[in-house]
Amino acid sequence: MEAQMQPRLQCSPCQWLRPVAGAGALTLLVSVPSSLAQQPASDAAAQQAFNNSCRTCHSVKEGDNRLGPNLNKIVGRKAGSLPDYNYSSSMKEAGFVWDQDKLTRFMVKPDEVVSGNKMQPYGGVSAEDAAKVVAYLQAAGGQ
Repeated sequence: MEAQMQPRLQCSPCQWLRPVAGAGALTLLVSVPSSLAQQPASDAAAQQAFNNSCRTCHSVKEGDNRLGPNLNKIVGRKAGSLPDYNYSSSMKEAGFVWDQDKLTRFMVKPDEVVSGNKMQPYGGVSAEDAAKVVAYLQAAGGQ
C-alpha cells in the first residue's frame, strides 16, 4: 500500500488577508453609526432644529411663556411644574421629571408620553431632530 501524500495547500497572503480585512471593515461599519449617534449635534444644527420645530410656541428664555411654556432648564424639571403657565391637567399630573429620553420621545410622539397634552395637534419631529433640539435645550439652559 502506497502512502498517499496530500498536496500541501498553497496559501498566498491575499487569500487570508481578504477575510481579515473584510472582518475589520465590517467592524468599522457596525461601530460608525453608534459613534456618530453619540456625537453632540453642532450648535448651529441644534439651534436650527429648535427654530424649525419649537420656536413658534416655545422660548428658552426663563419666564418667556408663549403658546407653550418656556423650555429654560427643562431637563431635570418636573413635568407641568412652571407656576406661571397654564398646563393641561394631564401634564400637571404626569408625575415625572423631564430627561433627555423623555423629551426626545415627547417631541416625536407627544401623546404617547402624556396623553391629553396641549401639543395634540402638533405632528412631531424626527428622532434625529428631536435629539438635536434636546442638545440645544441643554446648551441654552445651562444643563
